[in-house]
Amino acid sequence: MERDITEGVVSFGEWHTWYRIVGKSGSCAPLICLHGGPGSSHHYFARLEGLAATGRPVVVYDQVGCGASSRPSVEQLDVGVFVEELANLRERLGLQQAFVLGTSWGGMLAMEYALTQPEGLLGLVLNSTLVDAKTWADEAARLRDELPEEHATALRTGDIDDPAYQEADHVLNARHFCRLPDAVEIQRVLEARGKEVYRSMWGPNEWTMTGKLAGWDVRDRVHEIRVPVLLTAGRHDMCTPVIFKQLQDAFPAAPSLVFENSSHTPYLEEADAFIETLDAFCRSAELD
Repeated sequence: MERDITEGVVSFGEWHTWYRIVGKSGSCAPLICLHGGPGSSHHYFARLEGLAATGRPVVVYDQVGCGASSRPSVEQLDVGVFVEELANLRERLGLQQAFVLGTSWGGMLAMEYALTQPEGLLGLVLNSTLVDAKTWADEAARLRDELPEEHATALRTGDIDDPAYQEADHVLNARHFCRLPDAVEIQRVLEARGKEVYRSMWGPNEWTMTGKLAGWDVRDRVHEIRVPVLLTAGRHDMCTPVIFKQLQDAFPAAPSLVFENSSHTPYLEEADAFIETLDAFCRSAELD
């Protein structure tokens, strides 16, 4: 079936943000999807565009520093810039009401954005994300150390140019990032990502926090978020049960769902079930 698709760029100060909208505006508020990284891209949300068939437009964009958006120097980027970019995107596109889905770093960004109390925000979907950066780094180190020793040892060296490191990183991601072999959407993310943004904001890898997000912790602030929240993760996720429990404790009233056959990308690995869950949550929130 042919889809109604709009692509373009909006100005963001001296930069620009690339966006894509699937579906027509109508009775359903759109869903804005925030990718992870920092410095990944919109590409792994491709299957989520199926939500548009329910009448709800899906909006994806590349955050500055990656994909088809501007690539400023990383020294210019911080959490506040990415929050401002999302607010600017909504204003420029005239999205007066919207739901926001954030995955991984995108979930962190979604919470920071919600804490600004933006008008017209109807709800948050927080997928495979975190409320405390240190716990994430600690759990990532644990997942690394549970790999076969040759792979764990290679990753501990931190030598990202070593073929042994790269092979071990592939094994780790195949277990805990995306369990779909050769998913074309993941390959497109890898081609479009901004590695410098990731290193500047987070660090050289998931278990080494040397970037601007080191020490990030919103557990004492999230009670200020006033919109409905849905929590999701995969059974084999980098968002481990320890991390997901922190999320559940932070949002005790929020429904939560673990996708049994997924890791960090249930919107890819179990797309149909994920879309069904999204549709039900958004419709329920609109009725409240």
